[in-house]
Amino acid sequence: MQRPGKGKTPRRPGPKKASNTERDPVGVYCRIRPLGSEDEECCVEMISSTTIQLHAPDGLKANRNGEYKETQYSFKKVFGINTTQLELFEDVAKPLVEDLIHCKNGLLFTYGVTGSGKTFTMTGSPGEGGLLPRSLDMIFNSIGPFQAKRFVFKPDDKNGMEIQSQVDALLERQKRDSQAVPKTPSSRQKPDPEFADMISPDEACKSENVDEDGCYGVFVSYIEIYNNYIYDLLEDAPYDPIRPKPPQSKILREDQNHNMYVAGCTEVEVKSTEEAFEVFWKGQKKRRIANTQLNRESSRSHSVFTIKLAQAPLDADGDHILQDKNQVNVSQLCLVDLAGSERTNRTRAEGSRLREAGNINQSLMTLRTCIEVLRENQMCGTNKMVPYRDSKVTHLFKNYFDGEGKVRMIVCVNPNADDYEETVLVMRFAEMTQEVEVARPVDRPICGLAPGRRHRNQAFRDELSRRLEERGGPSNAVDDRVLMTQLIESLPDLPTCELVDPADDQTLPRMIEVLERRHQIRQMMTEQFNKTANTVKSMLQQFDSQLSAKDYFLHDQQSKLNEKDKVILSQKTEIERLEKKSKTLEYKIDILQKTTDMYEQDKRALQQELETREHRLQSELSERKRMEQRMQGAVTDTRLKWEKECERRVNAKQLEMQNKLWVKDEKLKQLKAIVTESSSGGSAPTERPEKPERPSRERDRNIQQKRSPSPSPLPKALPVHPKHRRSHSAGGEKWVDHKPPSNLELDTVMQPIIPNAIKVSTPSEKALSKCHKYVLRHQELASDGEIETKLIKGDVFKTRSGGQAVQFTDIETLKQVCPLAPSRKRRSGSAEGPAEGEDIENRAPAASTNSSHGYQKRRKP
Repeated sequence: MQRPGKGKTPRRPGPKKASNTERDPVGVYCRIRPLGSEDEECCVEMISSTTIQLHAPDGLKANRNGEYKETQYSFKKVFGINTTQLELFEDVAKPLVEDLIHCKNGLLFTYGVTGSGKTFTMTGSPGEGGLLPRSLDMIFNSIGPFQAKRFVFKPDDKNGMEIQSQVDALLERQKRDSQAVPKTPSSRQKPDPEFADMISPDEACKSENVDEDGCYGVFVSYIEIYNNYIYDLLEDAPYDPIRPKPPQSKILREDQNHNMYVAGCTEVEVKSTEEAFEVFWKGQKKRRIANTQLNRESSRSHSVFTIKLAQAPLDADGDHILQDKNQVNVSQLCLVDLAGSERTNRTRAEGSRLREAGNINQSLMTLRTCIEVLRENQMCGTNKMVPYRDSKVTHLFKNYFDGEGKVRMIVCVNPNADDYEETVLVMRFAEMTQEVEVARPVDRPICGLAPGRRHRNQAFRDELSRRLEERGGPSNAVDDRVLMTQLIESLPDLPTCELVDPADDQTLPRMIEVLERRHQIRQMMTEQFNKTANTVKSMLQQFDSQLSAKDYFLHDQQSKLNEKDKVILSQKTEIERLEKKSKTLEYKIDILQKTTDMYEQDKRALQQELETREHRLQSELSERKRMEQRMQGAVTDTRLKWEKECERRVNAKQLEMQNKLWVKDEKLKQLKAIVTESSSGGSAPTERPEKPERPSRERDRNIQQKRSPSPSPLPKALPVHPKHRRSHSAGGEKWVDHKPPSNLELDTVMQPIIPNAIKVSTPSEKALSKCHKYVLRHQELASDGEIETKLIKGDVFKTRSGGQAVQFTDIETLKQVCPLAPSRKRRSGSAEGPAEGEDIENRAPAASTNSSHGYQKRRKP
């Protein structure tokens, strides 16, 4: 027969959870610690009870826009620097302790940068107890009268609990007391002074909804996760001074309910708050801490303090614990103090400290990754595998994220500006965590016994003691022997039964009579007892029926109340979602409003610039048109001038050529006459021919008469500058007459007079606001040495900003010309008399048109 190959043990399928399970988001709270000193820069501001705002420090590098935006983060609740430890406990940890007493699990962990106050929040200090001591104090204040005796509950090393009988528990207590090993800390011992005054009596909390028909047992365990290894801080390992052995790491296992637990972890049963403090302090001394650059006592490991509460119901009589392991409910509350997330370049860690920091950051990164995958699976409907096994922290608490209890996280924040970048990462992780939803734990089934058993048993004992007191018995007659003694003493005494004579007929009848009387009394007592028992039983049955009816009514009301609570919870969740959405929209509206304002400012600036450019362009166009008109006039004048000059020069050249031709003709005639005389010899002299007349200059005179000393009038098609008189400057408008002190004082007659003007040497806004026109006087020597006065004119108008501006529209030039001065122009032609006469003729009309001190007015646009 072939043996089958060895394979892996098949994984047992986990319990199927209903698809319509109600879910609650992970509760994320924020606590801000105060600054170390007043001169430190703060980067965190508490805006409201649920929102904080982060400011970038001054020395941080700005983004590409030149500034850092202020970011806001919302939490379930924000605790400021003045929050007490009691206020934090009542809002965060007290509901988890209530759930623990009602058989529901809970997980509470602190998260933040090194030095942000995580350990203080979890542990506290003398006079200011943290969440852990207050949770223990509330548990023992609530279940104190209902605790089972020691060793009645016993861990089975498989994350479960067993129940021992009273006899077995007594034997084990005696066995432990007789052993020489160190005893379990007792509540009778003197508590540690560091924890004695952590919680004042005024701040003690207690749960009112405790099931009185059950017995309770509290077990605590304390582990640390260091370099991704699990160590038991409560383990009593023998110490060898010669060869000290390092502590052995523990492994994680899965119980029959698919919950993860630390195998072989020490679980100590405690009976009081002080005893639990001592156990915690014993493990705290073994925890790994070190001095770093950021914290003098920095936690180098993740610590997990687990409070396990075992509950078992009483039997039907309400006297002893029900010996049924299936009826035992075990719930636990895990209080986790995570090591701080930090940057090694800030802590200046080296060697083992650097390796510790790397493992801490790796485990926290795995926690973030698991949260991200959970969030993506829930929001996007994907089914990605959550990498719980990559880290011991996430692997140990995977059941909580799968729906085995409530999860709460306290984000501790140091407002110091040096921690700004790490704080931003912590805020992003916290914001992502509160979007993860965890299935709400299901209520555990309750045994079918009638409630109020402990109370009825106690009432029966009190009533029995009262009746015995009335009969003269001891007030504490609760033992069976005492009851038997009372009953025997109430019977008639037996007579002396000494028989001396066999024929004695008196002793036996007396004895028989006494025994019959005792028998009658016993029957009467039995009947009375039965009658009383029946009466009590009927009363109890009546009370049970009434109690059942009340329980049914209460259950009905409780179901209605639960429905109302569900509606309220859903409405609160919707309100929180809407508030968060409203805050996001308000933030977006603020950004859009700021952007709109910026765009409006840019629009106004661009409009103003556009108007300025349009105004400038309009002035340039008008200037260009005036320049074109002026240039066209100048070109026309120059063309006419040169046409006349060319015509004059042509006429002069023609006259010169005619004169030369006449001279040559004269010479030729004379030469011909000489030749003729020489050829005739001695013949008689003939008459000299008449001298030829010089060509007439009548034509030239006619041409010269057509010339004009001044330019001929322009054609109709050419633009003509309109003539205007000086009244253009002396109209009804009010002028600002600006005469700078730097003008040339030539003492000439070219001094225009503007009657309605304000004369200033420097223009001012006050003077401009009173006038409509502006004129600037400027006198200088022209290039030909003549005096020239320019009047630069413009219009005054108001600007948009409320000031005054001047737009120049005209330049008037006044020039003084002396008519008797020799002309500087070079004349063409010969130096003979006719040419000289022609020059005089050309100048004469010009001289006749100007007086001795005539003014020639020329206007430039």
